[in-house]
Amino acid sequence: MKLVILDGHAVNPGDLSWAFFYNHADVTVYERTPSSLVVERIGDADAIFLNKINITKEILDKCPNLKYIGVLATGYNVVDIKAAKEKNIIVTNIPSYSTDSVAQHVFSFILHFTNHVASHALSVKNGEWISCPDFCYWNESLIELKGKTLGIFGYGNIGSKVAKIAEVFGMNVICCTRTQKDGMPKSVNFEELLKQSDFVSLHAPLTEQTQNIINKDSISLMKKSAYLINTARGGFVVEKDLADALNQEKIAGYAADVILEEPMDKNNPLRLAKNCIITPHIAWAPKETRQRLLGIAQNNFIAWINGKPENVVN
Repeated sequence: MKLVILDGHAVNPGDLSWAFFYNHADVTVYERTPSSLVVERIGDADAIFLNKINITKEILDKCPNLKYIGVLATGYNVVDIKAAKEKNIIVTNIPSYSTDSVAQHVFSFILHFTNHVASHALSVKNGEWISCPDFCYWNESLIELKGKTLGIFGYGNIGSKVAKIAEVFGMNVICCTRTQKDGMPKSVNFEELLKQSDFVSLHAPLTEQTQNIINKDSISLMKKSAYLINTARGGFVVEKDLADALNQEKIAGYAADVILEEPMDKNNPLRLAKNCIITPHIAWAPKETRQRLLGIAQNNFIAWINGKPENVVN
């Protein structure tokens, strides 16, 4: 059996091991694959793993030996699911592997806005405490989370984990979700979520209904003192509208781990927007999280080999 890993670098830049797969297949690993080489590199492989490589119907038509596509992520919109199903190609994904790390990243953003640790530490390095006449000082307003309202848009695994952490901080949690669950926080509609929240954290799937849901009109509903957090999908946001709102101080700040086009274009309007913090899609990237992902990928592969595929998305 031939297995090709098309873009392995993101999951495993060298600190993990592909050895498991070598025990079950003839494996070729590519760190990255440009679109022009996808068909050539798949060749006559029986199975492929990928992260962000687009697999279209045209590619599948040219790779008739392909029987399995393992997506090394939760989202699988990079694969033409309908075409794969028509060709009896099994497609699997990696669900629920990054819940803890993404929730942790959400609060790294929130605490950035409330405590400004980096800017105050830099001011100390620059000698401002040495020259200060008082025993303490702060260059930016500090915020206590207790009693503040966190609005969670989407209440799946990650949203519910974020809620639990928020409750430990003493925050008031509300949510907007299609699916009601026992024990969940107070549920409100999207407009009320935006109006009531001091912090809004996005955790819903990207669908036709949620695409561009953060736009000029929805931002206008938020408090001027509110912060928006996005560790889910760049497609939620009309980036020009949000950049304008930040630069005009219509909301207090935005923090994101995802943008519409990745890697970032130099002309992205959010890049230099006021009080905008963007990290390069790393919420899923702690070593422990990637090891968990790889373990699920291994289980998916063996389950498929044994004729009992798991985490099938088509």
